[in-house]
Amino acid sequence: MEHPPSSSPCSCLPKPSDLSDNQVRFLNEKFQTHQDLVHKAPPLHTSLRTHSSLLDSHLQHLKSTLSHLTVSWIRRSFSAKTNLHNLDISLQNLSLVTSQGGSGWKKLQKVLGTELPQLAKEVKGIENIRSYLETTLQLEALVGDLEDAVFCFVNSHSGKMFSAMLSNSSNYETKQEKLLQAIKALNDLEVLVGLVKLRPQWHHLLKSVDDRVDKTLAILRPQVIADHRALLASVGWPPKLSALKIESELSGLPNPLVLMQGEKRKSYSDSFLALCALQHIQTRRENRQLNLSGQKECIIQLWAIDEMVSPIASRMEYHFSKWVDQPEFIFELAYKITRDFIVGVDDVLQPLIDRARLVSYSAKEAWVSSMVQLLSEFLSKRIFSSLAKRYKEKQMKSEVILSWLHLIDLIVLFDKRIQSLLSSETSLFSTDLDRVESLSGNTSVLMIFGNRPDWLKIWAKIELKNGCNKLKTDLKDERAWTVDGKEGAELPFDTQHFLISTREDHKAPLIAESALRITWEMVERCQTMPVILPRLQFIRLTAVRFLWYFFKVLLVQCKRTEITPDNPDDEALVRVCGSINAAKYIELRLRQWSDDVNFLEMKLAENEPSIRRKDKKTDINFFGEEIQSLSELATNWLMEIISVLLHQFEILSWEYVQKMKHYDQQPEDLAPVEASGAMDLTISVDFVEPLDALRCHLILLRMTLNATDFLDLWRSLAEGLDHFISRSNITCGIHFFDRGINQFETDMQALFSIFQPFCVRPEAFFPSTIEIMKVLKMKKRKR
Repeated sequence: MEHPPSSSPCSCLPKPSDLSDNQVRFLNEKFQTHQDLVHKAPPLHTSLRTHSSLLDSHLQHLKSTLSHLTVSWIRRSFSAKTNLHNLDISLQNLSLVTSQGGSGWKKLQKVLGTELPQLAKEVKGIENIRSYLETTLQLEALVGDLEDAVFCFVNSHSGKMFSAMLSNSSNYETKQEKLLQAIKALNDLEVLVGLVKLRPQWHHLLKSVDDRVDKTLAILRPQVIADHRALLASVGWPPKLSALKIESELSGLPNPLVLMQGEKRKSYSDSFLALCALQHIQTRRENRQLNLSGQKECIIQLWAIDEMVSPIASRMEYHFSKWVDQPEFIFELAYKITRDFIVGVDDVLQPLIDRARLVSYSAKEAWVSSMVQLLSEFLSKRIFSSLAKRYKEKQMKSEVILSWLHLIDLIVLFDKRIQSLLSSETSLFSTDLDRVESLSGNTSVLMIFGNRPDWLKIWAKIELKNGCNKLKTDLKDERAWTVDGKEGAELPFDTQHFLISTREDHKAPLIAESALRITWEMVERCQTMPVILPRLQFIRLTAVRFLWYFFKVLLVQCKRTEITPDNPDDEALVRVCGSINAAKYIELRLRQWSDDVNFLEMKLAENEPSIRRKDKKTDINFFGEEIQSLSELATNWLMEIISVLLHQFEILSWEYVQKMKHYDQQPEDLAPVEASGAMDLTISVDFVEPLDALRCHLILLRMTLNATDFLDLWRSLAEGLDHFISRSNITCGIHFFDRGINQFETDMQALFSIFQPFCVRPEAFFPSTIEIMKVLKMKKRKR
């Protein structure tokens, strides 16, 4: 039996001195012992042959494509060369051609008008093909570099090509080098793809590159994240929470990030930077693909910090599950962990973020955002979902309402505490509302309701019912409709917002301030809600509906009060004036609130569809309808008071008017009485009662009605009285009697004197009466 011939590769092995340094280093890494030569050589040989075969196939395809494009280019080059040659001949013989009876001009026009543009078009086409080929080759080279780097990086974890032990420093450096090569190739690709995007006709090339890169990233990102998780575990993250007791005040938990030293700190920093760089490139690619590059979006989520929160989540949820019935412990644990680690996160990770040149990222906000998202997800799955189901059951509704309100109280308090942790990064000159607006993007637990409109409606119903119950309780207070709050304990209300004119200035009852306080509490409940539209919807469903409920209370208060011309009750007038004052005061406060930037933004968001229609006028006042309703309520009841007082004056002065009309028949019946000494005049007896009633009511209204409405009231009364006197023909019986004219003038001066405390020249508001008096005096002088 013949022995097989010796293997040719063994007989052709190169000398060690002929190998390059990279080849020697590669063999030393793979074959450290004789056992490695026996066990690792066959798999390594198979892997290298497979990879080499793939590269050869890809190279052959590239050569074939390049040959095809080159032949096409050469064909176009020959055509261009022929055209250029013909043009050269035409230009050389131009002088000879133009001398032959003018026929040369036609040929020249043909060359310049037809052949030359066609030639330029073909040259431009050749240039485009050349540019396309060069770009394709560059993209192919970069994608190949990326795939090679990712192939080497991923296979270093499989055991087929590289050892995956993190303790091997040289292996770790090799992996990091391959990862950085992949990131660099990605960055170069993104830069080149940005130029390709400017040529829409190359969209197929761009789509092909994106598809290959997406497949490569789908392999690279999970492996990079897995390595980062392993590195976090090696440095002792997350810390143990088993000994934590929320009920007691404990010192802060030790932060493994701060305790890292030496190689561990360097390894973690390198991994963090690589993950940030990979996320930055991925974000750029997504923005480009979704055409979002023109939008300003501040993204505070970081993959690296999300990976820090992920292992903590399972441990925290274990404690959360035990405190479902005591949610205050859940919020306290979440806040404690967020607070204890935020300083270390900022001190250790923020410099790394700055090194990665991630301008719009903050370590603090990213950490807080991830923790808030963790808490929000637990509340959504374990608590709010259960409460929403139980709310539909009538027998459980009251218990659910209490639990829901308590949970919202905890969320609002938690959001404020979280924002205080981040407030150090905001401007010292910004207001509290500005800080809330800038920091509540993803750092508010209320973002739960932004994704669940059904829960938002349940919350709004609960808040509205709770607000109405509070108002009913305040209405039961015997001093609810009083203005002076010094007698007894005042109803509680908050006066720190928009104090331009006080309730006392408007003489509004205490219940008006109570209604405003409840309304503002509803607005503040959703102040940290990150999305404008859900916040707008909540305010419309709670605060605005509560205002309409209170408007009905004001209207009922007015309608229950009967004021008749026969005998206007002073208490009835006081109650109606209280409602008018409350309406005016609330109207003023709503106007002030509508000028706030938060309400302006919500109104603009609400009007956005109609803003696009230029033919439709939109109101930028958030509480426009409510303000209009209050204004109409106050105006209508003010006119009701004026109407009653005028009607009463007409009734009481009926006998006086009748006697003055028939003055020529019974003058002796008009026995005068002495007036005040200052006036030294006499007033008709029948005119005393209407004047006295008018004066008493005006004094009462001046004390109970706000200054603005009282000004309108007495002026309208004066105008109404002037109209009544001028249209009643009161002077028809005194034309020919000097005594009657003097009596009429005296009575009118008495009427004017009633309005004397309100203005310097009250007669100016009785133009028709003054005109009548002038006419009577003229007739008197003529006689």
